Amino acid sequence: MSIVIPARSAALAVETRNGLSFRVADLSLAEAGRHQIRLAEHEMPGLMALREEFGPHQPLAGARIAGSLHMTVQTAVLIETLVALGAEVRWASCNIFSTQDEAAAAVVVGATGTPERPEGAPVFAWKGETLEEYWWATQQIFDFGSDEHGGAHGPTLILDDGGDATMLVHKGTAFEAAGAVPDAAEGDSTEWRVVLQVLRDSLASDPQRWTRVGQGILGVTEETTTGVHRLYELHRDAQLLFPAINVNDSVTKSKFDNKYGIRHSLPDGLNRATDVLMGGKTVFVCGYGDVGKGSADALRGQGARVIVSEIDPINALQAAMDGYQVARLDDVIGDIDILVTATGNESVVTLEHLQGLKHLAIVANVGHFDNEIDMAGLESLPGAERIEIKPQVHEWRLPNGRSILVLSEGRLMNLGNATGHPSFVMSASFTNQVLAQLELHTNRDAYPLGVHVLPKALDEKVARLHLAALGVRLTELTPRQAAYIGVGVDGPYKVDHYRY
Repeated sequence: MSIVIPARSAALAVETRNGLSFRVADLSLAEAGRHQIRLAEHEMPGLMALREEFGPHQPLAGARIAGSLHMTVQTAVLIETLVALGAEVRWASCNIFSTQDEAAAAVVVGATGTPERPEGAPVFAWKGETLEEYWWATQQIFDFGSDEHGGAHGPTLILDDGGDATMLVHKGTAFEAAGAVPDAAEGDSTEWRVVLQVLRDSLASDPQRWTRVGQGILGVTEETTTGVHRLYELHRDAQLLFPAINVNDSVTKSKFDNKYGIRHSLPDGLNRATDVLMGGKTVFVCGYGDVGKGSADALRGQGARVIVSEIDPINALQAAMDGYQVARLDDVIGDIDILVTATGNESVVTLEHLQGLKHLAIVANVGHFDNEIDMAGLESLPGAERIEIKPQVHEWRLPNGRSILVLSEGRLMNLGNATGHPSFVMSASFTNQVLAQLELHTNRDAYPLGVHVLPKALDEKVARLHLAALGVRLTELTPRQAAYIGVGVDGPYKVDHYRY
């Protein structure tokens, strides 16, 4: 199979109703989405508490937030919280398969609008986007109209998941400074070729667009491990254009969303995609970070025999002492029934690995990008045939006579084949996001150029906001006890480097 760059489509255009711009699958789905949002609000006490605390004061007034994060029901609650605090928001998904169309429609219509007269926030997302559509939608979140002098308004903040929106600004700015967009190199992915074409078209139509956008941005808050890696690389190479807050490494994000969220959504995605019994199967999990830990725990809980791979000796020792076999993928490839990647790295599962799997073995990714699995190699393998079993479930018939089942085309299957993490755990993550946006907008002097984490006191605040919903009562330190261990009675209770 050969790799083909999608043709640019003249059909891609922003729709406008009642002065509100958007592009979603179907606004008539808004009522169904609103019901789900109402239930999610009950399960997201952190975000609802922030609305109550900050809403009357409108601390995000004047903020223009470009959001690139999975357009789910839970994200709808996040968007409407940002708006309730005074922000102007434009949104796209960070994954071509993760949008819940009813949630996207509900955000556009808003709580008091109708499909004919929407009153919500601009959203540019629908499930099953092509790569071209995805990058077109991502561009739309940077266009906030014109100011009173006719100049273009861009965002003041980015809320990112995976770093695509941030990358577009940085690459666009760099290519504008160079005066040209480079040609794709041999071996570059189809997606990167689409990105280059997007920036090439932008350079031709507006040679300073991304430079202007970058100059207006006060900072970015990044949701996930992959995007955080990108930010640290930019800062290391002295290319970071604006301050960044690493939300992923807030304890109440990484130790909850990454671990407990995936423990719910990975088996959910496997069940919806294949309905294959996990009990008794041999499952291989690549990576034993927080996502890998949650994945392995969930699969073992279903009765699977779980094998783990790791590059880090500390994580490998953790896995072994948690009772898992730790092995190299190469050594057990022929025994695997279900293969899960959770690393955030590239080329973890090679074409050779894919061809060595059992007949009808399942291949799934819960890391981030589709390059954890060599999908490009699979797509270009002579004699390989792809058959759609149902949306986001494909049987690949290989030249060796065996088949494998690939979920969500190698992208995040817990969002492509299911609906992602449950609302309660996402409340903790998104409460961190709102607090981080507040910090960059109202306390910007505390965040010079660089990559930062939220203060420990805010991390503990996020946890506190979720305790009552679970019936938790904290033990309180006496002043003498607090003095004995050198902390305040009301916290913070741990030093910044405490690992939890």
